[in-house]
Amino acid sequence: MEHEKIERLNELARKKKNGGLTPEETAEQAALRQEYLDGYRENMKAMLENLVIREPDGTEHKLEKKN
Repeated sequence: MEHEKIERLNELARKKKNGGLTPEETAEQAALRQEYLDGYRENMKAMLENLVIREPDGTEHKLEKKN
């Protein structure tokens, strides 16, 4: 997510805390928040997919998804 969008999301959060948001701003905040969360989840998923566990005996294996 671009820095400008994060700044805008923070600006809307401050405005909501201090007064209130218009319906348009509330919709914008929801869209920005969803975009931020989607990016965060993708980043976390990529990190976990590349994680390797090293056992005490020196063997390595990828982290597997739980059922």
